[in-house]
Amino acid sequence: NTSDNPTTHATQPRPLTTALRNPQPDDYLVIASWVPDAKACIRWAGPLVPFPFAAVELHRLLTIPNGESYCLLDSGSEPWGFGQHFVVEDGAVHLGRIIVAPAARGKGLGRELCRQLIARAIQATAANTVTLRVYRENAAALHWYASLGFVPVEPRSSEEVLFMAHGPRTSSGVR
Repeated sequence: NTSDNPTTHATQPRPLTTALRNPQPDDYLVIASWVPDAKACIRWAGPLVPFPFAAVELHRLLTIPNGESYCLLDSGSEPWGFGQHFVVEDGAVHLGRIIVAPAARGKGLGRELCRQLIARAIQATAANTVTLRVYRENAAALHWYASLGFVPVEPRSSEEVLFMAHGPRTSSGVR
């Protein structure tokens, strides 16, 4: 039982407040530590980010045209999550490369990261639809996305990856 172990509490994040900010150079070193192997890298960042990668190159590797990157910070300014948004079609903004620190998983920070990322993406782009892709086997992420109002768009999905959308165009399917 981890509740009886006082050292467990010291290593688990329990932020009172969280905020998004653009990543700083040191944040990329922390984010790089969350990606342990090639499979995790491709599932998180896609085929354009090679593994292994140099942590100092991560900022360059993650740059997306028409996009922004953010870290979710706790009250102590330590990054606990990372995500991006970018415009891929008129009226829609896409969320991607969402990752939460291994020590922070299961604590609600992934959902909070997504909630804040959605708000920031809509504010920055004036999009009326937010989209994302998620591996069908990622039950935790599927749960948070559904709880945030995302719905599956099967015509844009594959056997392995589910395309999801949130916003007024979701009922008719996103283009």
